[in-house]
Amino acid sequence: MSFGSAARAFLREHGTEAIEHPGGTLYSHLCRVEQRLAAASAARYVQLAGLTHAAYSTDGFDLALIAWTDRHLLRAVIGLEAEELVYLYGACDRDRTWRALAATSTVHDRFTGQKRILESHLIVPFVDLSIVNELDVIEQNPALLVNHGDYFRDLFDRWAPLTSPKVADEIQRLMGSRQ
Repeated sequence: MSFGSAARAFLREHGTEAIEHPGGTLYSHLCRVEQRLAAASAARYVQLAGLTHAAYSTDGFDLALIAWTDRHLLRAVIGLEAEELVYLYGACDRDRTWRALAATSTVHDRFTGQKRILESHLIVPFVDLSIVNELDVIEQNPALLVNHGDYFRDLFDRWAPLTSPKVADEIQRLMGSRQ
């Protein structure tokens, strides 16, 4: 069984097809995030992280499929690199991390209270996953763009130097310019 097939089976076993999320179910959202990352030419481990990014819950979606202390369970399904990115995404304290990320490369861990300076190879994947997730939610719930568009435009502008070109194109396509 491939990592992708195993990850989908893991998600189904953990009830994601019955959990409501903008645009349908959590399962459909996770699959769309994976597909968006694939379309942006992200590495396969980044796509797998996108597919399972909510496994430990997130700062914006507080429902864990498994406890973050059981990381070995997800590693066995998607591999070490992908699981590391899932952990970073789930652990990220957005209020303390996002606005300063481009300047500090630091993620504040909401699970442990510690902070981690991201290694250079993790920065673009972390930013792209974060953006693609938000873009999917915005596309499924356009009221978010009306209510929070300025915040996301400002944030994505801050992250522009860290964003892959295809994800930057998606930002422009879905959110337009600031004018």
